[in-house]
Amino acid sequence: MDISSDHSAAPGQESQSPTLVLLSGGVGGARLAQGLEDIPGVAITVIANVGDDEEMYGVHVSADLDTVLYTLAGRQGPHGWGMAGDTFRVMDHLADLGVDTSFRLGDTDLATCLRRTMALEGGASLSEITAEITAAFGIRSRLLPATDDRLRTRVQTPDGEWLAFQDYFVLRKHKDRVMDLEYQGGETALPAPGVIEAIESASAVLLAPSNPPLSVWPILAVHGIRDAIAAHDRVVAVSPLFAGRALKGPAAEVMDSLGLPPGTAGILEAYEGLLTDLVIDIGDAADVALHGDGSVSLHAADTRIADRAASRRFAQMLIEEIL
Repeated sequence: MDISSDHSAAPGQESQSPTLVLLSGGVGGARLAQGLEDIPGVAITVIANVGDDEEMYGVHVSADLDTVLYTLAGRQGPHGWGMAGDTFRVMDHLADLGVDTSFRLGDTDLATCLRRTMALEGGASLSEITAEITAAFGIRSRLLPATDDRLRTRVQTPDGEWLAFQDYFVLRKHKDRVMDLEYQGGETALPAPGVIEAIESASAVLLAPSNPPLSVWPILAVHGIRDAIAAHDRVVAVSPLFAGRALKGPAAEVMDSLGLPPGTAGILEAYEGLLTDLVIDIGDAADVALHGDGSVSLHAADTRIADRAASRRFAQMLIEEIL
């Protein structure tokens, strides 16, 4: 159901297949990317968060890049991350040798990280090795890191301690209240090659149903990306919230601790100055009248994309009824 202004083509005017840019972090972004890729004729460029990147066990882990990679390849694990059917013999043996393996990497997932690390140490950029790995997985969509430069999300807890993102999210299971965020390196990081060009040439820019402060803001922290999106005439976000809560993850809690209002109002404030449209879940349809002030068009739809069929259905609706 679309409760907003009509953006469809004028009578007698055929709509063209869109060229889309998707800002993605985490499982929600990866699932939307998969749904969009399943629509014939749609070209997408996924710009992935790298604020979660970390060096673990001597390898460069790009958690959000790999979540998109494995999902587009149809090889994601049952929880949406990692690889389906992976084994953990390396982790088990490391544990036997006294290594803390609380951060678990499957054996084939580790192989991806090893290949990335070998390339980076050999002088390749993150975007170059990402393109190589994407091609090896047979993915037709373009996958770009937000930046080739070092960018790290850091989380401040109530006691003033600053945590690396993976320490906060994985090792401490995102139980700490987030008092502040820092995107270390963001002040000097430049967009990866092709990022700005993709945004400027896209028919629409999509912000995935990802955690805004943890997954999308790190992308926007890269010099030039926020400005390029703000200048675009069509920017559509998909809310990750359902009745003010995320189905998984700490989006609502993080937004609250950072002072954002609850629910749809918080998403609008998180992306203030960027959006032309916001898609919210049909269960929150009352928010269309409550928050639809005209500056951002609100649309209510079934935004639950827990599997590939649902992702494809939502992507089709997004293209036919909103874009």
